Amino acid sequence: MTADILRRGRLNGVQNEQIVAFTSSMEADRWIFDADMLVDKAYVVMLSHQGIISRDDASGILSGLKTIEKDGIGVLDTSYEDVHIAIEARLIELTGENTGGRMHSGRSRNDEVATCIRIALRGELLELAECLVKLRSVFIIKADNHVDTVMPGFTHLQHAQPTTLAHYLLAHACALERDFERLTDAYKRINLCPLGAAAFASTGFPLDRDYVCKLLGFDALLENSMDAVSTRDFIIETLGVCSNLMVDISRFAEETILWSTSEFGFIELADAYSSTSSIMPQKKNPDISELLRAKTGSVHGALMSVLYICKALPYSYNRDLQEVTPHLQKAVGITKSAVSITTDMLSTLTVHKELLHQKSTSGFSTATELADTIVRVTGLPFRLAHHVVGSAVREGNLDFAKIIEIGKKVTGKNLEDIGLRKKDFLEALDPLLNINRRNIKGGPAPGECTRSIIERGNKLSDDQHVIQQRIQALDESKHTLDTIVDTFETHL
Repeated sequence: MTADILRRGRLNGVQNEQIVAFTSSMEADRWIFDADMLVDKAYVVMLSHQGIISRDDASGILSGLKTIEKDGIGVLDTSYEDVHIAIEARLIELTGENTGGRMHSGRSRNDEVATCIRIALRGELLELAECLVKLRSVFIIKADNHVDTVMPGFTHLQHAQPTTLAHYLLAHACALERDFERLTDAYKRINLCPLGAAAFASTGFPLDRDYVCKLLGFDALLENSMDAVSTRDFIIETLGVCSNLMVDISRFAEETILWSTSEFGFIELADAYSSTSSIMPQKKNPDISELLRAKTGSVHGALMSVLYICKALPYSYNRDLQEVTPHLQKAVGITKSAVSITTDMLSTLTVHKELLHQKSTSGFSTATELADTIVRVTGLPFRLAHHVVGSAVREGNLDFAKIIEIGKKVTGKNLEDIGLRKKDFLEALDPLLNINRRNIKGGPAPGECTRSIIERGNKLSDDQHVIQQRIQALDESKHTLDTIVDTFETHL
């Protein structure tokens, strides 16, 4: 390496390898290399636009940046502490310091890196949003295929009431819909431009922050220069969104683990999402689901790490923030993979409909409807009906004669005399009739599930449109920047 362009003025001596390794972010900076190239080009165009550097110098710098971009991060000197200085050093090698040394005019690494992270992250979030749309779509399609598939519902992991597989799948789809809303809402606070804030007190150069903001496809500026360089709240928010999303992924993964056991037998996972034992040849283990469950903890750990890093940092920039980006990168990568894998796993699993139906009445799961029926036809208070049915369940004998017997003891009345017929009793124990009666909004009745499926599908289409609009806006801003950069090449 030639003389360190960053340290040569103020500091003497060369840092040893241990210190260089400890302080370097070069490996993590691979994630923001493309973003850095975009930022450099837009910033140079703005410097020329403002007359801060000459058009000739801007043309030379942009030509050098094009070479660096083509060669890739792999050719940069990794002995520098970060990618930003490595790029600038390489640029000076290509163009000479009288040209390349002008690129950083009015700029600090503080606003540069904050801008690069936001650009890289917004791209990752749009990809995650697209993955999430696909997962929601599979849940909705599966629900549409199982509107009439009866299954047991659970609370406390105990049989509770009959429901349908569609109702269950729609519960996950609704949770993921909110995850999408949180993600797209976080995007609004990510796509804000810190560039031009310099170290923290802005600069005396006449920068046009609004112009470079537009060139980079940001929606608006982070106005206060101190806030712009020092805040990582957008990362904390993103990690919170990922953590919440991974909780929902993990809950579904846990159910696939339980439901694929011999004790449940509700589903079978495709072989691609299973493993076997090195010693027990009969085993089919839900390893992918288990890893989804475990990687949720890794994402949560990233959130906690960043919270602890940021919790007591004074304004404005501190080097501690260098440790934030790797946690973000890892967590977003895990979350994207988890969503994509869950999509494929869900689309390929086999549902054992007959067993689901058979188990739908286990554990006296129709007892709630029986209590409700007693209330409707006899006029008894629900708490008394609950007492009657609960007592019958405790004796393990939920038949008509037992209900009449216990009803007399509890209420002092013959339930038949006040309106309970055996037909009412039998209908209350029928899981299909149970489900059909629950046709209020959000209930498991087939008609209501069909309505919800249509609504979820419409919302999904709207959300796809939102993503495409944002992708198109970024593509257009990049095209505009590339077109402007091309004019500098013709200038040469």
